[in-house]
Amino acid sequence: MTSIIKNTAANTVEATEVSSRASGIVQRNGELMDTVTDKMRSIRNSSEHMSEIIGVIDSIAFQTNILALNAAVEAARAGENGRGFAVVASEVRALAQRSATAAKEIKNLIDESVNQIHEGMKLVEEAGISMKDMVTNVHNVTDIIKEISQASHEQSDGIHQINLAVGQIDSTTQQNAALVEEAASAAVSLQAQAAALTQIVSTFKLTSASLTDAIPHHDTNKQPLPDQKAPLTAETASTENTESWTSF
Repeated sequence: MTSIIKNTAANTVEATEVSSRASGIVQRNGELMDTVTDKMRSIRNSSEHMSEIIGVIDSIAFQTNILALNAAVEAARAGENGRGFAVVASEVRALAQRSATAAKEIKNLIDESVNQIHEGMKLVEEAGISMKDMVTNVHNVTDIIKEISQASHEQSDGIHQINLAVGQIDSTTQQNAALVEEAASAAVSLQAQAAALTQIVSTFKLTSASLTDAIPHHDTNKQPLPDQKAPLTAETASTENTESWTSF
């Protein structure tokens, strides 16, 4: 039992260390998730700013297209002298249209990126919340393991105290057994002495009985011997005279 508790205490200590390391790793991951979240927010803000810039470029391309269209109209009015200017205006208009088309495509890409960044932000925030919950749970597990480790140490100390108490009880039991053996030996010795005393007392009784039988003692209830006569009384004399006359 003691070895099991010691092994349990050692395992809880090791589990506490592992849990502490895991808690540190999870906490660092949580910090990294916070950093990633901040970076994602920065990217989202930059994308939104780029989208605004593309909007400005699209507006400039639209205005350039209108100006090129107006220049072409004015070149047509100028006739032969405005023919070269009309060609330039046409090229500017085409360039403005291509710029507007490219700006729209870029804006669509940026909008899609912004949407994906929003989705990524949600996932990162959820992951951050989960990571924080994980950190909290790991801290709770670490605290529980520490409590188990402390309880195991206390239990080990209690078992040690119990072992000491059992050792003392064993020592006391052995002492009691020795005392019981001594008491048994003393009882046997007393029994032998009692038997010897009984024999001595019985010898004294026999001697006393013999002395009693040897000493004569007077019996008050004993009848007088036949040859001894009792003193005569008047009644006795009368009776004897009557018997004498009768026999005559």
